[in-house]
Amino acid sequence: MEIISNFDHRLPEGRSVNLKDPAMDKPYMQQKIYNLDLIFEGTPTSFVIKAMEEMVDEQGGIVEEPHRHNYYSVIWSFTATGSHIIDFKEYPILPQHVFFVSPSQVHQLLADPDPTGIIILFTPEFLRKNSIREDFISNLKLFRDSDETPPLPVSEAMDGRLREYAGNMKAAFEGNDEMKFETIGAWLKLFLIECNGSCTLPPPGISQEAEVGRTLVQRFKQSVESHFHEWHQVKNYAMALNVSPNYLNEVIKSTINTPAKDYIQHRLILEAKRMSLFTVKSGKEIGFDLGFDDPSHFSKFFKSTTGQSLVQFRETHPF
Repeated sequence: MEIISNFDHRLPEGRSVNLKDPAMDKPYMQQKIYNLDLIFEGTPTSFVIKAMEEMVDEQGGIVEEPHRHNYYSVIWSFTATGSHIIDFKEYPILPQHVFFVSPSQVHQLLADPDPTGIIILFTPEFLRKNSIREDFISNLKLFRDSDETPPLPVSEAMDGRLREYAGNMKAAFEGNDEMKFETIGAWLKLFLIECNGSCTLPPPGISQEAEVGRTLVQRFKQSVESHFHEWHQVKNYAMALNVSPNYLNEVIKSTINTPAKDYIQHRLILEAKRMSLFTVKSGKEIGFDLGFDDPSHFSKFFKSTTGQSLVQFRETHPF
């Protein structure tokens, strides 16, 4: 399947699409939810930084269809306003706020006319190639796989430093130095560290536990992300992680204040909601894709967890 990105809006068949194309004017729940890889000027890449003004000049505005990325997004509004919907939660876009969007999160950016700001996009591969360890991102409080992701307000003190780091990234990106990406990686790390220092959200699954506990939480979350569609019980993950179910639950509950079972169920419900709104699949098909062999079991699970049937969720959701 061909890929599309924020900078190269193409359907899988390769047809160019204007964001105002009448062919796209249909209920979101009838549209496919696109998985986007990072493309810049027609070529796959691992890093992009652009001013919002450039995107407006190229696209006529920043009004996206709901989609999810295979890369990280940092969206810093200087003067932009509007709304940003991330995994069914709507946040206002306000001046001097930064959004952090993780790979796989479904989001939709709806900016009012004439926004200014910076958008930074980078792939997990970019981090690996530039010696930024995987646990650097997972230890930050900024990127959330499935939790609430409110924007970070930028203080006056932060503003000068972040503009310096972003400006240096953009200069390197637009230059031709043979070590440009190593340079970008260094400035990106400083940018994220600066933001993380001002973030008041609790770490995503990490507390002041011993290192063994920290590692187990990370491995559990990674395992859930890989296997939630087939493993629904704590014992499945405990076996894969070589610990007892009781110990796993104790560590997870003490660090993220949520039992392991609830964390697994939350991930299942989130994906069910994504699929219900952004695909044409029936409840039976969604349940099957999520590992439920019995459609009635999936229906009961969804309703008991959310308080709504899948049909009611589709009908009442604002998308």
